[in-house]
Amino acid sequence: MPEAVLDVGTIEYDDTGGDLPVVVLIGGLFIGISLWDGVVSDLRRDHRCIVPRLPWGAHRRPMHPDADLSLSGQTQILADFLDHLGLNDITLVESDSAMAQLLVTLRPERLGRVVFCSSETADNYPPGLPGRAAALIAKLPGGVNIAMQQMRFRAFRRSPIGFGRMAKRPIPDGVMDDWLKPILTQRAIRCDAAKYLRSVRPSRRALKAATELMHSFDGPTLVVWSTEDRVMPLAEGKKLAQALRTSRFVEIGDCYTLIALDQPQLLADEIRHFVTEAGTLTSPHSNGVEPA
Repeated sequence: MPEAVLDVGTIEYDDTGGDLPVVVLIGGLFIGISLWDGVVSDLRRDHRCIVPRLPWGAHRRPMHPDADLSLSGQTQILADFLDHLGLNDITLVESDSAMAQLLVTLRPERLGRVVFCSSETADNYPPGLPGRAAALIAKLPGGVNIAMQQMRFRAFRRSPIGFGRMAKRPIPDGVMDDWLKPILTQRAIRCDAAKYLRSVRPSRRALKAATELMHSFDGPTLVVWSTEDRVMPLAEGKKLAQALRTSRFVEIGDCYTLIALDQPQLLADEIRHFVTEAGTLTSPHSNGVEPA
């Protein structure tokens, strides 16, 4: 796996390569890069797909002890990663996080298009029951370790405070084992995750500030949301679309938050169509979602 050596540490990433339109796909807390396998397997025939293993708890290389791993710090790591690879005019696809909302104000010159897939928002941060539970547990000494050790049990993984509300169909044990192995076996990885989880207040402030500035981003955006999402409410997706200057809003059914797992083909189809047709998306809220 290729690596990008940054000031804060080493970021591993998958890269399909090729001289093709670049799509960078990022996920959220405790979620491994295999989240995107189904989407990438389809997109790679006509796109270069890059999936960085960012320090959200499923990463294998711990960051330096002084690394800022708040939401702002995580976004800076992503920006530095794009700078390191010299990527421009990319399509950034985000699921279950809020980095893209900050990045459109931090590195708009790197972004050609942005796809938000059931993402965190300023009014839903930390998101839903699992997000709030994780932030609360992280305040306790050793809380992250205690909570994550429960993830060894299938029943806990499928519980509402585990991954039960994240994917409509059970995530295969092998996939979950791969995602959770670093945080279950490496204290330094748990420390990285705890640093992020304990930064709720400054991270929420940063997200709210970004929300107020997102309208300045003039690139095409696609907001894809699950109609059955119980962690990222559908109304939050519509508000996010309203906050963007030029956006299309799409609902996908028969899935929860992790659309890339539940409906990879439909999501890949939406991304491909969006990249192809983005140049024609010139009027605000072409999806019919009117500004608030």
